[in-house]
Amino acid sequence: MNKEIDSTVPYFLKKITSLQSPDTKYFPAGLFPAYRRNASIGYARPDTTIFFSAIIGFTLKSLRDKLLPEEQKQVDLILSKIKKNYPDFQNKDGLKTYNFWKTKPSRHFPNGYLFRHFEHFRIPDDVDDTAFVYLTTDPGPEDLRWLKDKLAQHANGSKQWIKNTYPQYLRLKAYSTWFGKNMYVEFDACVLSNILYCLFYYKLPLNQHDAHSLLYIRSVVETDRYRVEPFRCAHQYPSTTLIIYHIARLISAFDPAALWPVKAKLVRDAEESLRTEIHPMNRLLLATSLLRLGQAPPRIAVEKFTEKDFDGFRFFIAGLLTAYESPELYKMASHKIFHMNWTCEAHCWTLLLEYEVLWREKGDQQSPAGNRLV
Repeated sequence: MNKEIDSTVPYFLKKITSLQSPDTKYFPAGLFPAYRRNASIGYARPDTTIFFSAIIGFTLKSLRDKLLPEEQKQVDLILSKIKKNYPDFQNKDGLKTYNFWKTKPSRHFPNGYLFRHFEHFRIPDDVDDTAFVYLTTDPGPEDLRWLKDKLAQHANGSKQWIKNTYPQYLRLKAYSTWFGKNMYVEFDACVLSNILYCLFYYKLPLNQHDAHSLLYIRSVVETDRYRVEPFRCAHQYPSTTLIIYHIARLISAFDPAALWPVKAKLVRDAEESLRTEIHPMNRLLLATSLLRLGQAPPRIAVEKFTEKDFDGFRFFIAGLLTAYESPELYKMASHKIFHMNWTCEAHCWTLLLEYEVLWREKGDQQSPAGNRLV
């Protein structure tokens, strides 16, 4: 085996470990540094968020059983440090939902000069962060039942109806991205994939909200809306590549019957995108998705990646105008000048690790001798 390739997993784990904060001005011990940026207005700030740390923890945990014993110990240590931060991001009243930012007191748009002073930019707890916290901890049956009920309380039609989506979806009783009594309802195909992953993982009984959430995901793929207008289908993850990545992860883990009709299309779309995609990180996500969908895309030489390959990659954004229900403002919401882009170097290394582990697993399955193919 090529020694350079064989060393990639321990190298990526070492890089991830080295980036976990020891406790600095902006990043408490155990968090992974993240930054929010908007190049259009020259804006860049360190961001004290739990999101990337929780998703790194989730990804590492999902790969743990495929690693060597010493590597598993590294993962366990990283996870233990991340989880110590969860209480700071828990609902301000002690409920078992979680926020993107610290809650007691609210630290929205931390380390900035302007947005943090305006209540308009204070966000409620969200389904995404809550899903990843639940997936990296050990919630009991009572907590899981409570979560399922809480999700239903904020689903479309429970308190209000969604307005910022296609007319065909206005009466879908799918889950919203947000908790919060007065928060608008929003559908995001990636957020829905994440919370459904959590519900399937814990084997919770499915209901109408789950069925409608799966229907939304299936429909944006079937109709090609997720390729033509990805922002309208996933405000937080507004690219076809990111939507493919999230749906493929859900299908690979649980293969929900509701998504069977779009599996072949998802493969075709990912293969077509891979042929034309230029950015190395987007190519990586597409290749990872194809591996998850049972395909064998050409190997990506992740052992040659450097930090320069992360430039210009965005995994998660916030649209500053998506909360407005005015059609005129919503039309402007997809413009990049109104987007905050979040970056996290440790998460990029985690995505490289994820690809390498899945690619090696695919090689093991294809090799008659059970050896890793490289």
